[in-house]
Amino acid sequence: MTTRQILQQFWGYTNFRPMQEDVVNTVLDRQDSLVLMPTGGGKSICFQVPTLAMKGVCIVVTPLIALMKDQVEQLRKRGIPAAAIYSGMHYREIDTTLDNCIYGNTKFLYVSPERLRTEIVIERVKQMTVCLLAVDEAHCISAWGYDFRPPYLQIAEFRELIPDTPIIALTASATPDVQKDIVEKLALKDPAIFRQTFARPNLSYSAVLEENKDARLLRALQNVPGCGIVYVRSRRQTQKVAQWLNRQDISADFYHAGLTTQQRAEKQDAWIQNQTRVMVATNAFGMGIDKPDVRIVIHLDVPDSLEAYYQEAGRAGRDGQKAYALMLYTPDDLESLRFRTEQLYQPLEMLRRVYQALANYTAVPVGGGEFASYDFDLGAFSATFSLPPQETHYALKQLQLEGFIQLNENYFHPSRLTIVLDNRQLYEFQVLHSRFDSFLKLLLRVYGGELFTDFITISESTLARSFMINQSEIEQLLTQLHERNVVIYEKQKDKPQLTFLTPRFDAPSLPVNIQELNRRKELAMRKVQAAILYTEHQTQCRTRLLQAYFGEKPGDACGICDNCLKKKKSAETATAAVREQVRDYVALANGPGVSPKQLAHHFAQTDADSLAQIVKLMLAEEEIRYNKNGNLTLNLG
Repeated sequence: MTTRQILQQFWGYTNFRPMQEDVVNTVLDRQDSLVLMPTGGGKSICFQVPTLAMKGVCIVVTPLIALMKDQVEQLRKRGIPAAAIYSGMHYREIDTTLDNCIYGNTKFLYVSPERLRTEIVIERVKQMTVCLLAVDEAHCISAWGYDFRPPYLQIAEFRELIPDTPIIALTASATPDVQKDIVEKLALKDPAIFRQTFARPNLSYSAVLEENKDARLLRALQNVPGCGIVYVRSRRQTQKVAQWLNRQDISADFYHAGLTTQQRAEKQDAWIQNQTRVMVATNAFGMGIDKPDVRIVIHLDVPDSLEAYYQEAGRAGRDGQKAYALMLYTPDDLESLRFRTEQLYQPLEMLRRVYQALANYTAVPVGGGEFASYDFDLGAFSATFSLPPQETHYALKQLQLEGFIQLNENYFHPSRLTIVLDNRQLYEFQVLHSRFDSFLKLLLRVYGGELFTDFITISESTLARSFMINQSEIEQLLTQLHERNVVIYEKQKDKPQLTFLTPRFDAPSLPVNIQELNRRKELAMRKVQAAILYTEHQTQCRTRLLQAYFGEKPGDACGICDNCLKKKKSAETATAAVREQVRDYVALANGPGVSPKQLAHHFAQTDADSLAQIVKLMLAEEEIRYNKNGNLTLNLG
């Protein structure tokens, strides 16, 4: 089957987008590649299509569990076998998943970067036929990037297990320094580099100094029909702004990481299906969501970096139709951004204090806890150990950046079940424990024999209705079977999860690289300054500013951003003034008229090309004409 046939069979497209087919062919030629493609450009197709044309499994490295799960779900909906390994999974489930990659038909295995160094993954990969290693969000490998993740640095070492397998690195935004770092840190071999322009010809960027943000927000949403996203910085603000918009008859809802999984899913689905017009959200919203018809993205706060802004604003207009990216700011916002970035980098004493509190909170001993996950409530944690909440939040972020922990606020793990015993052993258990017999038969009737070979997502409420008892009794039965080693029952988790990525250190000797910490702080401040310069710039085309920041040679001015429109309006005003002056000058000499030479001399301070264009326009519109002597006169007829 050709790659175009694969594209049509599984995705329903008859043709690739620009650049996609070249990337696909490079992968099939087994050459390393780096793909820089803006948000919504179709990066996933670049590694998913060639994988289906090759024998073996594609290992996809990505840092976000929510995005990982979404990609797996999307592939399975298309009939493509895919799986993921992430924190919180039972060892047996990981074991089964890896076995399916070796002996089964799994085509895509999604993993977080820290999982690559675990013994079970290393040993099983040696037995796999790996046709491609795809590194998504590849900018995370670079200490020059805005989202550096230390575990990404181990990917090159992992690749030594599969030296003949090509690697494709993908990112939506990377400066020249980051691009160079990706190639070096991943040890790419003579990579083909594909860069899609950062210019979005259908997207109009604006940054407006505005004290009355509410009024400007309302006016923008009233002037631009269709769905939109409003980004704010705090969870409290999402609800406040959404409620205010609803009072103004704008259908809106709010979204942030503190909501339950069910709430987030319901809100997201309503917005995707256009039942809700505007989603007011923190930056937790939008990653992995494929909604092409977003007409406007509005930022009520300035993002920490142009990389983040470009990705978030880029969620508008993926269908190629006219769309708008509007940022509203005040001078106080810019000062607050500088201060907040300074605060992100807590002193070493605070990092060690928070780390020790985490050890006490989870009761993890020194040397233990690697990849162990725990329910985590920041409010309760801060209160328990008398820690200042904001500084604690920043310290946790820093500990995550250092690679010690992973904090996942968008975590959802549905209840899952597998039967540990084989058929004969289960029958013997049922004979000896008759009170479980009918319940076990129900489980097999509802979920089938797959329970013996795989972890199956189950619903306690569905079982309760079928067994005609309440849900708590179902949970008790499953727990009792788990305790008797008949099944492995993993109850649903819907709370933020804290995962230790390394064996626990003794807090006083926590190996934090202070020099590297200071370097990253300096880099973060430079990125903030670049975002502020972009925001405050009053003359340069905003698309050209973004192109220059990302190392692309700026093209022609976009003509549709706020700065380009101001220039255009200014030019139109100047043209109208000169036109009026030409009319007055010709009118004064309307008898004999004015020769072109006299006109040029009189308007010597005006650009000659502009003057010529104005005269041509006046002649075309018959406001002036040439008389029989070749002079210009007013057309009084």
